[in-house]
Amino acid sequence: MDIKMKIEIIKSVDDANRATGLAVVIDVFRAFSTEAFMLANNAKRIIPVRDLEEAYRLKRSNPDYILAGERGGKKPESFDFGNGPSEVVNVDFSGKTIIHTTSNGTKGLVDAYNADIIIAGSFVTASSIIKYIKNNNPKKVSLVSTSYHADEENEDVQLAYYIRDMLNGDIVDELAIKDKLATNSASQFLLTEVGVPREDIDLCLDFNRFDFVIKRVSDSNSFYLVKE
Repeated sequence: MDIKMKIEIIKSVDDANRATGLAVVIDVFRAFSTEAFMLANNAKRIIPVRDLEEAYRLKRSNPDYILAGERGGKKPESFDFGNGPSEVVNVDFSGKTIIHTTSNGTKGLVDAYNADIIIAGSFVTASSIIKYIKNNNPKKVSLVSTSYHADEENEDVQLAYYIRDMLNGDIVDELAIKDKLATNSASQFLLTEVGVPREDIDLCLDFNRFDFVIKRVSDSNSFYLVKE
């Protein structure tokens, strides 16, 4: 890593607009893990949106698009899929465009508009993100947690530390991180309060499963996510 590279960790989705340079917007449980599985299963692109109303509007205009996401951890009315990787791990999305809206993750992607390059981050694509950063060698990297005022146990912050430490050449105990996050407050909330299957947590913590990054690209009218 170029010693001139500056790495900033931003611990709240409310501050996503502070991200500059190459931004990795992180949502481990579960948004960007789920997106990775959808793109791995040949989705053409994913359109992240902030609001349910916008998601429904896009669906009305494009009936062939697929609706996926959550509010309060649960699948909204008339959505095709919720926000869990276990729902999509065996689904063939070949050629499909997916509209994705979540409580925090997609908001962070939309709000990181001051960054030059935007990558969606999760542990399943972590090694590819690190390789991408090294290959591009930006002067500034912003690692953005999409939780609200996340503490040190938060999975998004832990991935930010993981990426930072790996870029710095430090030794990282992946098993210890995985064990910690499998029982942290967020995973327990999802399991006990929302009722997600344990498979969701396990899939989200399957380090370095995929060999691509999820990149935000723009055209004249909008932006969307593709694998690269």
